[in-house]
Amino acid sequence: MEAPEQVVATTPGDYLAVMTRAVFQGGISWAVVNAKWDGIQQAFHNFDAERVANMAAPEIDRIAADPEVIRNRRKIKATVSNAARLLELSDEYGDFGAFLDSQPDFAAKVKALKKNFKFLGETGSYHFLYVVGQPVPPHDEWRKSQGM
Repeated sequence: MEAPEQVVATTPGDYLAVMTRAVFQGGISWAVVNAKWDGIQQAFHNFDAERVANMAAPEIDRIAADPEVIRNRRKIKATVSNAARLLELSDEYGDFGAFLDSQPDFAAKVKALKKNFKFLGETGSYHFLYVVGQPVPPHDEWRKSQGM
């Protein structure tokens, strides 16, 4: 499998899109996530972080019933929670990139992501950091360190 395409993330929505893909890919094949991605993107207002952070129960219920998305209610709720936390950290640090840059190294970044965001584990954090252009260890070395 080839490496995912990297993006230049400049807005909270850019980061939220990458994070949401990492969240939904956890435990699900990439092919399924890719097939449902357009529906996920539409359901989450093209990752407008403010709108997603303010989604209420009726909208979450609508998304959870939509066959165009991956209907995992816990991951849907995690995306709403993650949008709110991403905005909080963006406000606190000036922008989300500054939050990431405030961490001294890859391990600290992974730890901070796992602490602050739902459904982001080791693999999702690695994926997220790689795609947004943060320094990550070579994939083969990282997999070995994870016992993969």
